[in-house]
Amino acid sequence: MERTTPTGRNRLAPPGVFFLLIALHTAPVPGQLLGEISFPNSGAAAAQEDFIEGVLYLHNFEYEEAAGSFSRAQRIDPSFALAYWGEAMTYNHPLWMQQDSEAGRRALGKLAPSPERRRHKAGTEREAAYLDAVEILYGTTHSTSELPKEERDGLYLDAMRRLHQTYPDDDEATAFYSLAILGSAHDGRDFATYMRAAAVADTVWDHNKQHPGAAHYLIHSYDDPIHAPLGLPMASAYAKIAPAAAHAQHMTSHIFVALGLWQDAVDANTVASRVQNEGFAGRGQPPRLCGHYPFWLQYALLQQGRHAEAREVLEACRASDTEPDDSRVRWHRSTMDAGFVIDARAWDEPLTVTATSPEEGLHNAIFVGGLAAHHRGDGEALRRAVEELGSISSAGGHGGVSFGRVASILALELEGLSLLPGNPGGAVARLEEAVAAEAELPYMFGPPRIVKPSLELLGEVLLGLGHHQEAAAVFHQQLERTPRRAASLLGLARSARAGNTSGEKDDHGE
Repeated sequence: MERTTPTGRNRLAPPGVFFLLIALHTAPVPGQLLGEISFPNSGAAAAQEDFIEGVLYLHNFEYEEAAGSFSRAQRIDPSFALAYWGEAMTYNHPLWMQQDSEAGRRALGKLAPSPERRRHKAGTEREAAYLDAVEILYGTTHSTSELPKEERDGLYLDAMRRLHQTYPDDDEATAFYSLAILGSAHDGRDFATYMRAAAVADTVWDHNKQHPGAAHYLIHSYDDPIHAPLGLPMASAYAKIAPAAAHAQHMTSHIFVALGLWQDAVDANTVASRVQNEGFAGRGQPPRLCGHYPFWLQYALLQQGRHAEAREVLEACRASDTEPDDSRVRWHRSTMDAGFVIDARAWDEPLTVTATSPEEGLHNAIFVGGLAAHHRGDGEALRRAVEELGSISSAGGHGGVSFGRVASILALELEGLSLLPGNPGGAVARLEEAVAAEAELPYMFGPPRIVKPSLELLGEVLLGLGHHQEAAAVFHQQLERTPRRAASLLGLARSARAGNTSGEKDDHGE
C-alpha cells in the first residue's frame, strides 16, 4: 500500500487517506461542495486538495474549473504525474464526442516530452496505467498517432477495462471506465452499451452514495423513458452531492424530462443557471443567458403551459450580447426560437434567425418558418421552406445523426402539410414517411431532436381529418417516447372528446 515517506511524497498510501469533502476555493456561498471520492496517489500532500478538487470537477463535467485545479496542483508539486493526467483529461469530453487533441498533448508534454519519460515519472505502477490510458486517448504513442479519434476511443476503453480489472477496488478507475463505455457510443445511444456502463458505475454507487461520477454516469445511462425510473434515486441525490457544480444541478433534469416531471426540470435548470452565473460573476465574467440550461428550462416551462415565463427566458437569450461567439450558442438560440413558436402555437411570433449553418440550428429556423407559414395559410412560404431544407448538407451532426438527416425528416413533415387540404391521403402518407425516418434515429435525451415530433404532427393531421381513433393511437405512441409532452396530451384529449361526439371534426386539428 502507498505510504508517506519522509520527503512528504505519498508512496502506496492507505486507501482512505485522501477521502475528502472539497469546498470550492471561489464558491459564492461558503461550504458549497462537489462530492466525495477516494483517490490514493503519490503526489505531495500539499497538492492533494487541488488534485482531488480537479477530479471532482472532472466527474461533474466542469472542465475549465478542473483544469485550473490540476494546474494549481502542478505548481505545488511539479513532478506530480497524475496532475498532468488530470489536466489532459479535461480536454476530452466523451459524452459530447469532443476532444481538443492538441491541448491534451500539450498538458502531457508539460510533465515530460515523451510517453516513455512521462511513464517513468509515475509514482506507482497503478499511476503509470492511468498515464498509459490517456496516452492512447490522445494518440501520443507510435501505434496510435495515426489513428482517428473513434479508434483511439475504443483502445482507450480497452485500457480502462484493464485498469479496472487490475485494480478493482479503485473507484476512480471504475468510474472513468464507465464513462469510457458511454463515450464509445459514436453512432448515438445504444441501449446495450449504456446498460453496460450503468452496471459498472453501479458498483461505485453501491458503496459511495456521495460519488459525483457514479451518480452522473448512472443518470446518463438511464436518461430515456424506459430506464429513467431506475435513475430517480441518482437524480434525487446528485444535486445535493455537488451543489457547487452547475452541470450537476442540470443533470438531474435528464431523468425528470425523460419522465415528464416538468416542475422538477424547471427547478433543476433554474438552479443550474444560477450556480453557473454565480461562478461567472465570481470570475468577473458576464452571465450566460443562452445555452444548454436556459434551453431545457424554456422547454419544461412550455410543457407546463407557462408561456409567459418561457417567453421571458427566450427574450433574455435574444437580448443577450455577452454570449460566446460560437455555433452552440446560436444553435440554442435558434432552437429556443423554434420551440417557443411550436409549443406555444405562436404562429405570428417574429423570428430572430441568427443561424447561418446547420451547426447553428438553421434547419430548425427554416422548419418553424415553414410550419408557421402553413398555419397562416402562406403556401408559397411553406414550399420555399421545403426546398431550403432539401439543400441542408448531410455533413456534421449531433449524437451520431447528421444535420442533413434531421433536415430531411423536417422537410417530409412540411411536404405532408403542403398537400393539405387537397390531398389528405398523400399528406398522411408523407407524414408516415417522416414517422418511419424518425423512428430509425437513435434516441436523444432531453427535448426532442425533431422539434415537432413527426408522430405528434401526424396525430394532429389525423385529428383534423376526423380520424379520431387513429389519432389517439398515434398520440399514445408519441407519449411513450416523450412522456407527458403537452401537445401530445392535448391531442389525445381532443381525440377522446371528438370520438365521443357525433363525429364532427375538431377545429384544432393539424
